[in-house]
Amino acid sequence: MATTNGSLRALGSTGLQVFPLCLGGNVFGWTADEDNSFAVLDAYVAAGGNFIDTANGYSRWVPGHDGGESERVIGAWLAKRGKRDDVIVATKLGSDGGLTPDNVRARAEESLERLQSDYVDIMYAHYDDLDTPPEVSLAALDELVKEGKVRHLAASNFTPERLDEAIATSEREGFAKYEVLQPHYNLLEREFESTLEPVAERRGMATAPYFGLAKGFLTGKYRPGHKVDSPRAAQIGDYETDRGWAVLDAVEEVAGAHDVPAGAVALAWLAAQPTVVTPIASARNTEQLAQILPMAGLELSDDELAKLTEAGA
Repeated sequence: MATTNGSLRALGSTGLQVFPLCLGGNVFGWTADEDNSFAVLDAYVAAGGNFIDTANGYSRWVPGHDGGESERVIGAWLAKRGKRDDVIVATKLGSDGGLTPDNVRARAEESLERLQSDYVDIMYAHYDDLDTPPEVSLAALDELVKEGKVRHLAASNFTPERLDEAIATSEREGFAKYEVLQPHYNLLEREFESTLEPVAERRGMATAPYFGLAKGFLTGKYRPGHKVDSPRAAQIGDYETDRGWAVLDAVEEVAGAHDVPAGAVALAWLAAQPTVVTPIASARNTEQLAQILPMAGLELSDDELAKLTEAGA
């Protein structure tokens, strides 16, 4: 697989430099077995990639899975390849048991064990915990940072008000604060622009959006009358609208002009938005990875960006 020419980008205030495409690990141990997962990870790193995203809950939604499958696969790959110091690993806690001090400590230790590492570069609070005061949960997370088990904190699935409150709490109490935000954001899901984006801009947060390809719809593989073999095929019905097809047509038009896959254009648009540093996208095999890697070296013109933005407005 050809190496991209994407340069590294500063991840907000963390001091970390990351590849323009963050590799999502949600498929590892789910739709990608260990062999395919290792092949994808190898190809991503060979192309210059250095940022891997996972969570302690992946893939708990699968019958017979307890969660942590993705972390185990990534941990095995890190150990076998000796790559721990070459990549930035982000994981998440809080989807099971909330952000109580005991749960934060236990889930973090379990993640480190599965990842076969004594530290994680970025730890996300996967979901807000309305039952635990921010000063309590942040004190527990801050302990992990002070101990060197977590380098930086991040947040996902927070409301604007709660995110702002959490950061204000950290500043008041002297705790490590959330520096990175992982929102749901893509050409068809634009609520972020009027809700969390202003908070991220004001607080100097880097964002790494998930579902950047709208569950695969923006790759162009879904068309009327065409059956797609994907576990997410049943989830894209909301996008099969006049607006959805108009956005996809615009994406494919721009993709044709650059001779790149549609998914690469959708991700490149995302990477060009305010606060966005590196969109997250997953691949269950190297063929799928090849469809998204070109985004790292793709520069869209102002007119192309405007065309895409207006199509999804």
